[in-house]
Amino acid sequence: MISIAGRPIGAEHPPYVVAELSGNHNGSLERALDIVDAVAAAGAHALKLQTYRPDTLTIDADGPAFRLGDDHDLWGGERLYQLFERAHTPWEWHEPIFERARERGLAAFSSPFDPTAVELLEKLGVPAYKIASSEIVDLPLIRLAAATGKPLIISTGMATIGEIHAAVDAARAAGCTQLAVLSCTASYPAAPSESNLRALPLLSTLTGEVVGISDHTYGLGAALAGVALGACLIEKHVTLSRADGGVDAAFSLEPAELAALVTESERAWESLGSPVIGPRPSEREGLRFRRSLYVVRDVRAGERVTAENVRSIRPAGGLPPETAREVMGRAFTRDVPFGTPLTWDLI
Repeated sequence: MISIAGRPIGAEHPPYVVAELSGNHNGSLERALDIVDAVAAAGAHALKLQTYRPDTLTIDADGPAFRLGDDHDLWGGERLYQLFERAHTPWEWHEPIFERARERGLAAFSSPFDPTAVELLEKLGVPAYKIASSEIVDLPLIRLAAATGKPLIISTGMATIGEIHAAVDAARAAGCTQLAVLSCTASYPAAPSESNLRALPLLSTLTGEVVGISDHTYGLGAALAGVALGACLIEKHVTLSRADGGVDAAFSLEPAELAALVTESERAWESLGSPVIGPRPSEREGLRFRRSLYVVRDVRAGERVTAENVRSIRPAGGLPPETAREVMGRAFTRDVPFGTPLTWDLI
């Protein structure tokens, strides 16, 4: 189990829902703050940003190495620098966004992408750090974030088992004692068929840490399936409206969908229950209304049991329906009134 801003996260607790703002502010601080309000109203537990500048991620260069592939679903052919210019959250916005989030009862933290981002986020007092999938191989960054002593969440999109092991080891060696590892498919949007959520229990076994899902698929299905397989934390991108456009809008949840995720993920977690088979406490009343054999008209001693005077009906209390073949043709030992459960002493 780990804890962020006082809220426990683990298998014994409802899923922790993190709303990723990313670039859905569309270049407007006002819109970013409106998203914070919507996230809080939807009942999510945390808001997450991404802390970088275009120049801390890449350089303003052209050429095939600095462009996304033409066939990319959302950003085909776009230069990396231009994409990061559009998507980044200006550093001067972080404080008002975090302040609004705290006022609304949300934990607010971020994914740093270089040491200057960690420096900024430390000054702002974030309660946790998230390492993005692409940065899982940046072990110096992981060590730096882990050395703050705060909970660390690592996404594993694109990562091999060896890379995950190295990242987890780096975090632990740097002093991290609260670590969560997220299954992730680092494509935007991601295909459900590539989510491979059956690997979640394996990820838990391999790392020994709290596991979750950073989900870029459309809708809620993958996230809820993740809960069934052990995800204790769910991260989804959010926007006010997909119709407004934006770098991540296509695969982001709108506020009503985020609210549904919060509700349904907790319901999914509750439904996991315990690995037991048998009547539930709430079914005790239902047990009274199973079928059994009843006398369905007044009979006299000596009369034979027939299909006309004994039937399988609700409620319980009489002999099991399976015994009907054994009792037919036997004689009643005494007068029996209508509505009496049939028992062996009556025949």
